[in-house]
Amino acid sequence: MKKILIQGIVTVFLFFGTWFISAQIDWIKIFKIQQMTDKTEQKLGELFWEVLKKNEKENKNTCAVTSIDSIVTNICKANKIDRMKIKIHILTKDDVNAFALPNGHLIIYSGLILNSDSQEALTGVICHEIAHIELNHVMKKLVKEIGLSVLISMTTSNGGGEVVKKAAKILSSSAFDRSLEKEADIKAVNYLIKARVNPEPFADFLYKLSDKEYESTKYVTWISTHPNSKERAEYIIEYSKGKITEYKSILSLKTWNSLKEKLKD
Repeated sequence: MKKILIQGIVTVFLFFGTWFISAQIDWIKIFKIQQMTDKTEQKLGELFWEVLKKNEKENKNTCAVTSIDSIVTNICKANKIDRMKIKIHILTKDDVNAFALPNGHLIIYSGLILNSDSQEALTGVICHEIAHIELNHVMKKLVKEIGLSVLISMTTSNGGGEVVKKAAKILSSSAFDRSLEKEADIKAVNYLIKARVNPEPFADFLYKLSDKEYESTKYVTWISTHPNSKERAEYIIEYSKGKITEYKSILSLKTWNSLKEKLKD
């Protein structure tokens, strides 16, 4: 009887303790902060893309746009990702690079496509960047590097000029934390496997880009922003083992070759 009484007292204590703690939390304030950060991310995405548009040349070749769209759409469909969240922009630039901006903007340089030995390798890089978007790594990086208050002020003071350019440069030319990189790699491999795309060429691509003798080394921005490529390739191969054995290509060989030829032109 005494034991039951004690259990009852403890239960009542825990209930009112939990209620008291919950009552101290300003849920409205938290909700408003979330709304604020969502609006901030949307505005930052627009600001950063405007900066890039003014300084880079966007490639609107039909073959290039539809080919990359097919890859992204297939990955999104297989992984139940909202396709409308991903906004693709192909820029004509020799750099072997791709990166994500806030609010789902995915930037892909033509140099990355031209230097990809296969569509599977390119798809691996695209999946990695989509993972950064889905895991909210982009905003985490910006908040850490710049600070939330500065980011919010950028969106409420006509863009903040030089600060916007600096923030955009951080996303395109500086590395994520090691833990975030690995998280995005593993997520990317899962995306590939669910879409039945072989992840091995993605690992091979990392091996190739980590080779200092690689002829396009001076253009490989993606490696400087995604370091430890050899190590990453090894754990991608290890993680992929035994997951799936039957793969398919998203693009036909004709379309893949046509895409590269169009970009060369």
